[in-house]
Amino acid sequence: MELHELRPIHKQKKPKRIGRGGKRGTYSGRGIKGQRSRAGRKFMPLIRNWIKRYPKLRGYRSKKIQSACRPSVVNIEILEKKFKLEDTVSPDILIAKKIIRRIKRKVPKVKILGKGKLTKKLIIKDCLVSKNAKEKIEKVGGQIV
Repeated sequence: MELHELRPIHKQKKPKRIGRGGKRGTYSGRGIKGQRSRAGRKFMPLIRNWIKRYPKLRGYRSKKIQSACRPSVVNIEILEKKFKLEDTVSPDILIAKKIIRRIKRKVPKVKILGKGKLTKKLIIKDCLVSKNAKEKIEKVGGQIV
């Protein structure tokens, strides 16, 4: 006996044939019209549903580009914890201290916000600074370059 000669012990159960007359009535449990009521029906392929889910509005790609242009946000309270007196704060240093990450291998723009307290004198370079943060930095004696 070889592999192609093997056969199952039991017979295969045949599917019930519906819509051929009999006691079930006119539609025989298939409903009235539509794809499911027809003989030889074929359903829409699943991949078409996936394709239809993709956005097709004009300019949908530009939203991703805009989100990449947004600056990384750092609060003053984080600078208070991570930096010492008269340290320089710049995007490269923030990446080195793992406070922010690179976006697509590029150094992102950084914006410093005024949440928290600052007691240390810091020098800030190449960063955007909010109005509230600027007041707190200058009040302590720090510089924004």
